[in-house]
Amino acid sequence: MTRQCAPPASGTGAPLSGSVLAEAAVVFAVVLSIHAAVWDRYSWCAVALAVQAFYVQYKWDRLLQQGSAVFRFRTSANSGLLPASVVMPLLGLVMKERCQSAGNPYFERFGIVVAASGMAVALFSSVLALGLTRPVPSNTCVISGLAGGVIIYIMKHSLSVGEVIEVLEVLLIFVYLNMILLYLLPRCFTPGEALLVLGGISFMLNQLIKRSLTVVESQGDPVDFFLLVVVVGMVLMGVFFSTLFVFMDSGTWASSIFFHLMTCVLALGVVLPWLHRLIHRNPLLWLLQFLFQTNTRIYLLAYWTLLATLACQVVLYQNAKRSSSESKKHQAPTIARKYFHFIVVATYVPGIVFDRSLLYVAATVCLAVFLFLEYVRYFRIKPLGHTLRSLLSLFLDERDSGPLILTHIYLLLGMSLPIWLVPRPCTQKGSLGGARALVPYAGVLAVGVGDTVASIFGSTMGEIHWPGTKKTFEGTMTSIFAQIISVALILIFDSGVDLNYSYAWILGSISIMSLLEAYTTQIDNLLLPLYLLILLMA
Repeated sequence: MTRQCAPPASGTGAPLSGSVLAEAAVVFAVVLSIHAAVWDRYSWCAVALAVQAFYVQYKWDRLLQQGSAVFRFRTSANSGLLPASVVMPLLGLVMKERCQSAGNPYFERFGIVVAASGMAVALFSSVLALGLTRPVPSNTCVISGLAGGVIIYIMKHSLSVGEVIEVLEVLLIFVYLNMILLYLLPRCFTPGEALLVLGGISFMLNQLIKRSLTVVESQGDPVDFFLLVVVVGMVLMGVFFSTLFVFMDSGTWASSIFFHLMTCVLALGVVLPWLHRLIHRNPLLWLLQFLFQTNTRIYLLAYWTLLATLACQVVLYQNAKRSSSESKKHQAPTIARKYFHFIVVATYVPGIVFDRSLLYVAATVCLAVFLFLEYVRYFRIKPLGHTLRSLLSLFLDERDSGPLILTHIYLLLGMSLPIWLVPRPCTQKGSLGGARALVPYAGVLAVGVGDTVASIFGSTMGEIHWPGTKKTFEGTMTSIFAQIISVALILIFDSGVDLNYSYAWILGSISIMSLLEAYTTQIDNLLLPLYLLILLMA
């Protein structure tokens, strides 16, 4: 989707643009909506965090424009600190409310820890920006200090000693991941995207360590452990090979053979034993039994295999068109890139309707495959590395300005996070009635339908542009209309969805997300489903 790059700033910095202010207004509308729905001391902390993030975001933008940031961030967008800072805290708040309503005190406290961890990593990013800014912005420091002091005071008197230690562990992991990954992967993230992605990975790694140390007491669902082990294992594998190939050429056959051997060693010697310790059974046998447990699952797997084959055919067809084109710089048009959005919608909707547990596991496996193939492409691992580089280069856009190609992974994450993040232990007593019944469909609505329709109609028929952006009014309106139609279809085909007359809240949530899509310069495939998930769960 076409985006507008921030104009270069002078040495004294440029005033906030209209698009950044509009994005901030949408984010504050979400924060205040959640605050009104929750209305406790934690929601006041979220409001304070949003206020200080708004001021600090301007400092981050100046650092990026002047090239003064410690790491090299993606330059085709603003810092995105405000929209990213409030995601984890708001998610924790709505999770706490739902589990409190369901009478589940364990996951109620878990939601508070999620919110506190999100606030901790967001405050660290703010302090980092203020520490790098010269001269030191005294007014912003005062605002950030006051907000941070209020948050720390409230959390200190709300968390147990163990929970405080857990939050500090997440913060420590986040700091180390920032230093390692942002150095190894320049221009792959904005500060906001780094906060969102690395903050989530840090929390998952800490949860995996915690559950591994208390494995005797752990009574979690095996699919949850499967997600934790797979994600953390793939991230650690990437860090390992990134560090290793700094000292050796990854494009030789010797390095490629070593890569494949070490992948097998890590999978068979680390990941599988780790998962076996958590689920107390053979992971491979458990996975096979789980996948082929019912006829419905077999039919779904066959159907998904057909769709995966279709997606591969789209890639090969578009590359064949490029080969026959006279221009060597031929790029896939917007509509061609949105084919994949239609395919993932066709993939996820049957899974949500018929077997969400299978979709949960299948999305985890697909994420592992995507990450592995990206490692093969990035490190030029033979025999597929160069082929993947050629095939995927056709679908690059300005968001893929770094060495990694992440847009397809963000698309998968945007569709899967609403499935993964639904607090299942808190949904056994009908606590996901009304608008909350649409929570698993947040990715389908925001990315699969809304973003796709906005992009296609905006680029082909749009004439009236939103101020300060290249997005169009027509694209946004058709996006809202398409999502409303999709909600109506969900009501028809999914008998488990009962909205209980919460139509006004659903319409408002969809409209806010469509406005955020129009003004944000961050990765919308990742950001929009999370915000819609938060609003629907509230």
